Amino acid sequence: MTPMTEQPLVSVVIPAWNAAWCVGRAIDSVLAQSLRDFELIVVDDGSTDDTATVLAKYEDSIRVITQANGGMSSARNAGIRAARGRYLAFLDADDRWLPDKLARQVAVLEAQTELAFCAAVATLEDPQGTKIGEWRGPSGRTVRIADVFRNHSAVAGGASAVLTRRDLVVRLGGFDESLAGAEDTDLWMRLAAHGGFTCIDEPLVVVLRRPDSVSRNFATMRLGALAMIRKNRDLLPSDLRSGFWRSAYAGTLCDYAKWAYREGRRADALRDALTALCLAPAARGRLAIGLALAILRGQRV
Repeated sequence: MTPMTEQPLVSVVIPAWNAAWCVGRAIDSVLAQSLRDFELIVVDDGSTDDTATVLAKYEDSIRVITQANGGMSSARNAGIRAARGRYLAFLDADDRWLPDKLARQVAVLEAQTELAFCAAVATLEDPQGTKIGEWRGPSGRTVRIADVFRNHSAVAGGASAVLTRRDLVVRLGGFDESLAGAEDTDLWMRLAAHGGFTCIDEPLVVVLRRPDSVSRNFATMRLGALAMIRKNRDLLPSDLRSGFWRSAYAGTLCDYAKWAYREGRRADALRDALTALCLAPAARGRLAIGLALAILRGQRV
């Protein structure tokens, strides 16, 4: 780790809320990085469990910021304000890194100075530690903002897999704390509008998938995703702000129509499918009509 008197190459930010059960493992994975030029900032976001006790065991290796509970974006932004490094990396308290994560990503951003950030493939695990899949993104090319509009999971690995440029994140204002459930993707869109990004096509992160995670919360994710698409429309190239944008918005509505239907929210699902049909009849009409008919007939989607 870099001494406090020197500027580190990378600032790592871990937001932690009631994370006593997992944050030590996340910290250990950062301290085991082959690249040693970093500082580690853990933001205790108003925890009421033994998170502070766990963090105290690492007092010689980390910087701790304690704040009242403000949510994930607030905690990450607190870490960003405290960061001193050229690069920023985020790690959720229940995820962990493989040892070469930082080294591989720093090499990419140093070599490709036009890129805004870099992601990597994530291995997905359930709470029992069983591998349940991988999260991959486009590889072998520069990924642009339009790709994120098309596919909100284009940033492989999510926040725990991203390494970005601190000055750019600060200039863009960090995470939007007014968005619920889509603040990660919102920032990736805004960053991608300033140079694009790339994904390293190998697993460098392990991401935990829990049934109660916010990524499984239908209502929160739907509202946040739709607000994000509306908010960032003008960041698209001018020729994509009409038909392409409407198609992307309608596609998101269709995704949430499927999700709602599978959760038994039939009326919500039908509403989103029909709204998608009205919004982009040419681009999404067949999909939206098919969804609406399946919902009305009680068929599987």
